Amino acid sequence: MADMTTIQESRKGTAKVNTLRAIEIEIQAQWDREKTFENDAPDPDSEDWKQPRYFTCFPYPYMNGRLHLGHTFSLSKFISGYQRLKGKRCLFPFGLHCTGMPIKASADKLKYEMETFGFPPVFPCTETGAGDAKEENKSEFNPADVGERKKKGKSKVIAKTGGAKFQWEIMRSLGLKDDEIKEFADAKHWLKYFPPLAKKDLKSMGLKVDWRRSFITTDANPYYNSFVRWQFIRLKEQGRIKFGKRYTVFSPKDGQPCMDHDRASGEGVGGQEYTLIKMAVVSSDNEKLSKLMNKPVYLIAATLRPETMYGQTNCWIRPDMKYVAFRTKNDEIYISTYRAARNISYQGFTPEEGVVDVVENLIGEDLIGTGLKAPLSHYEKVYAWPMFTILEGKGTGVVTSVPSDSTDDYAALCDIKRKKDLRAKFNLADEKVLPFDPVPIINVPEFGDLSAVAAYDQLKIASQNDKEKLAKAKEMTYLGGFYHGVMLVGEFKGQKVQDVKKMIQKFLVDTNGAVIYMETEKKVMSRSGDECVMALCDQWYLDYGDEAWKALTRKCLERVNTHPENSRKGFERTITELHEYACSRSYGLGTLLPCDEHYLIESLSDSTIYMAFYTVCHLLQGGVFDGSGESPLNIKADQMTPEVWDYIFHDNADVPQTDIPLPSLKKLKQEFQYWYGFDLRSSGKDLLPNHLTYLMFNHVAIWPDEPHRWPRNLRINGHLLLNSEKMSKQTGNFLTLFESVEKFSADGMRLALADAGDTVEDANFVEKMADGGILRLYTFLEWTKEMLQLAKQNRLRTGSIDTFNDKVFASEINNAIMQTDRNYEHMLFREALKTGFYELQSARDKYREIAIEGMHKDMVFRFIEVQTLLLAPICPHICEHIWGLLGKQNSIMSASWPSGGPVDKTLLRASEYLMNSAHDFRLRIKNQINLALKKGKQNSKAAATKPSHGIIYVARTFPAWQELVLKFLKLEYEKNDNTFPENKVILDRFKGDPIVAKNMKKLMPLVHYLKESVAKEGVQALDTKMPFDEIAILQENINYLIKSLELIGLRVQLVDDTSDIKARDASVPGRPYSNFFNGVSVQFINPQACAPYFTFYADIRDSESVKDVILSISAEINEPADKIKLYYFDDGICGSRKMPNLSHVLDNKTLITDSSATFQKDSCGLVLTANNDKIAVGTDLVYVVDA
Repeated sequence: MADMTTIQESRKGTAKVNTLRAIEIEIQAQWDREKTFENDAPDPDSEDWKQPRYFTCFPYPYMNGRLHLGHTFSLSKFISGYQRLKGKRCLFPFGLHCTGMPIKASADKLKYEMETFGFPPVFPCTETGAGDAKEENKSEFNPADVGERKKKGKSKVIAKTGGAKFQWEIMRSLGLKDDEIKEFADAKHWLKYFPPLAKKDLKSMGLKVDWRRSFITTDANPYYNSFVRWQFIRLKEQGRIKFGKRYTVFSPKDGQPCMDHDRASGEGVGGQEYTLIKMAVVSSDNEKLSKLMNKPVYLIAATLRPETMYGQTNCWIRPDMKYVAFRTKNDEIYISTYRAARNISYQGFTPEEGVVDVVENLIGEDLIGTGLKAPLSHYEKVYAWPMFTILEGKGTGVVTSVPSDSTDDYAALCDIKRKKDLRAKFNLADEKVLPFDPVPIINVPEFGDLSAVAAYDQLKIASQNDKEKLAKAKEMTYLGGFYHGVMLVGEFKGQKVQDVKKMIQKFLVDTNGAVIYMETEKKVMSRSGDECVMALCDQWYLDYGDEAWKALTRKCLERVNTHPENSRKGFERTITELHEYACSRSYGLGTLLPCDEHYLIESLSDSTIYMAFYTVCHLLQGGVFDGSGESPLNIKADQMTPEVWDYIFHDNADVPQTDIPLPSLKKLKQEFQYWYGFDLRSSGKDLLPNHLTYLMFNHVAIWPDEPHRWPRNLRINGHLLLNSEKMSKQTGNFLTLFESVEKFSADGMRLALADAGDTVEDANFVEKMADGGILRLYTFLEWTKEMLQLAKQNRLRTGSIDTFNDKVFASEINNAIMQTDRNYEHMLFREALKTGFYELQSARDKYREIAIEGMHKDMVFRFIEVQTLLLAPICPHICEHIWGLLGKQNSIMSASWPSGGPVDKTLLRASEYLMNSAHDFRLRIKNQINLALKKGKQNSKAAATKPSHGIIYVARTFPAWQELVLKFLKLEYEKNDNTFPENKVILDRFKGDPIVAKNMKKLMPLVHYLKESVAKEGVQALDTKMPFDEIAILQENINYLIKSLELIGLRVQLVDDTSDIKARDASVPGRPYSNFFNGVSVQFINPQACAPYFTFYADIRDSESVKDVILSISAEINEPADKIKLYYFDDGICGSRKMPNLSHVLDNKTLITDSSATFQKDSCGLVLTANNDKIAVGTDLVYVVDA
């Protein structure tokens, strides 16, 4: 295992991580001292009994190694921390799974490797050739061989293809020394070694677990052993457990069923039923085959479509593939691949189970040209033809051909008929091929009587090599044939295929034309390295196929909240498809099956209701994993009889006959009644079709009349990718939980896990994102410290909280509380992180930037407190630390969810408007400068200089044609369930409209823009008026805009008060138009005595007309422009500084009569250009308002 130095050495700096880790270690010690996460059921007579509670759990991980990041992703779901803040008494217990064969198999491998290769073992370093295959098979490990004497060092064992390791090497990769590894040859050592490490790693990530309620499974823990035996005793009494022959995935090497948890690959794979067509050999020119014909010989072909056998024209054989002829118990000879024969030998067909009695080895070429009697076929005799694309890993290697309904078969038929050379190569006489044509057997409405031929012609398929077209043709015809096809031949003529498929299969079996055969849907490998088969086994099984049991389970599912909701379909499908499930095994670790102690209960069957054991285990086993400690209630495991468990776990059970004191029994029952059933189980999607479904079956079986004990929430997540790739030790793209915490800190890791995703799709843990999270957390901590220091120095604003930005920030905080609450409640942790951290941090940053008047102290600390609480479920350590910095006396784990105030949506929209506008203004300035440079003015310094002044034009209304379009689109959008009409509908609506006619070229660009805006902002983007005063918002934040845009002056005015045509065209409500320029700040003086006018400052841009200046004055003083007269001082430099003549206020001032005259910027201020005259007027002008 890599140490912290190794993990960190590739990173540039670790100071921030080290700071966070130091905090985490300190906080975890605090939680341990205060027993923060230990919760007992309250007294039933107390008020606390009425307190809401929340019981969350996670499928216990398997104890054959250190936990990895994938485990962490599922168990890191942060609901427990959230529910604590919501005032609930929370329980999160955590068990550790040891049942099954992996630990035992690994221990036995180590024992075998020491016996074979010595201690420490010296493994072969080179692979053997094909000639050593027999020796390799002899040396292959088999658990049944353990204990037999071996000749050390003599055998040659080959490492598996693909880089798999010896078990000893796997243990070395965990950082273990040879002397330590030796101990793991005893399976019991695994149960002592890995559970404490799992607990240590889980505690290091801040998991809120009551560790008193932890345990290991198997009979190593007598209390758990007793609990599981009780469960199976009751299931057997109900008739849920049965014995008999059933098909199951089986490992021949292990000699027992191979359930999901025992598989190295193929988890979730079940069996596929085939009809095995017996094609009787009636003639052959091959010597090997001919000498077998003193007995019935059959080429056996696996098919999923027995109803099509009426149309057989031939069968296909791969010429270069190996086949075997083997004897069956009916003294018949079957011919197939050896892989299929091995599978068949476990299904009751051979004299001895698992033994293939090979009477002849063949290659495909030996079989080509063989004459066959195909059951149900229209042709009396058909022949075996060559096909090179048959796969050995599926079916039997013999493929029956029905070209009327299979486009692949028809394409191959056409090819072999065309290719004379191919027929000659395999000595296929023309009479064995050319007479055979497709036979109409099924009518498919879309394709007629020969569906494959019709699809072949329709898609213009040329040969067997048109793979894409053939796949499409199969898709077109297959489902149509099943659901809509009607039989044209046989005794089922005129009936639908889907109605008679099973009947035809039965007819074939009854007439010795076929047998039922099972294969695994996909390749399944056991953990012992064995390719599994489908076997017909004598076994104990849970009868999940029982319809009454399924009906009750469906009622349970109706009550369960599934997260995400679309996972419900997966549960429904699994319940429908489930049949018998093998619940016993003969090898491994676990609990003996009470009804037959020759068997162990398998690992998915002893883990369906163990969540109930969590409620009482701390009172039985004293906080020790295996129950070997002193029981707090002084109860021994053998005292826990089935009747005692009944009393604890059922509401109305009678008090049992037992020497356990009644108060102790009541205490156990009290714990169960308060905590159970569980509120949430969080798991990976791979457990949906097995464990999560099985637990519902078993809950309804054990508590059929107590639905309040059934599961309430099941949350399913996808698997975890690491840096966008599948985690793999072999490629090095792998992180254990220990490594992750040391590399990213617990909170940094937890934040990245929350950000990785919430759906059943695979999530992605990105290390760069985790590093970014560390920076965010560290920055938040340091900023909090800075604010505490500023508050101490009285350097934060105090007084009333009434500025626009104060109010906006308050609403944003309240909005974050509300949205984050909703996201946590729906277990959308990525969204909770977004609304409760990222967006709230952005709101803080905006407040800090925009509040030119300074941040208010109360708002700063309101933010810090709320931020800490919203983030606490995800990053509890740093939040606990900051909580302490704020002077809070109690742990944040005892705090309450923050109370939110009103959210002023209009104010938030106004703030968004302000920030969007500021962003647009910045872009306009940038583009203005770039455009000046692009036009070749880069040599003119003034042309590329950043503007100093600006005007923002605000519109109250849209142009008439745009308003008409907006109203129409909004009406249609809301009427059609938030869907816009087609563009053609929009064009037809406004075609010929007199208001829109002049702007038809602009119509569709406007519609496109509005659709994009609605996608971003919602339907409010179609409003024709803003719900706030744009000018007031911009004016109140003018200082911020001036500062952020780096201007000297900026003014806001209604677009109606300008003659600028471009501004009038471009400015609409919600999207102000801006014009930036190098202008002059001018003092406008009103000399009129006793008049309600005043002196003010405004900017005049270069080349601005007198008319526009007067319009700006009009907007400022709210008087009509035609009543305003504008004057300049005769002395442009000192005129405004001279004492005015109060009797003649316009003395020494000249009226500007030419409204088209313009102002130009000059080094001394402004120059007025009128009638080719240039007059220096300085920076002071006089305006007078006529009465």
